[in-house]
Amino acid sequence: MTVVRAREEKDWVAEAQEVLDKLAQALSGVGIVLPSLRLEHDRVSDDGPLLIDLGRCNLRVARELSEALERAGHE
Repeated sequence: MTVVRAREEKDWVAEAQEVLDKLAQALSGVGIVLPSLRLEHDRVSDDGPLLIDLGRCNLRVARELSEALERAGHE
């Protein structure tokens, strides 16, 4: 792995972690916790070598998430 590629991957990890943290904070702000929310290092996306895994949630959390998104869409 080249130094440039290693630096790019480090930047991607930092950016992905920042986005994940902002997402978790925004969800928490409307009372939603996705317990499986995490970075998935071994998957590739169009934006870089990482994906944010939203994970699985139960019916209550899915309902709360859909209601929060509906409210946001009406603002």
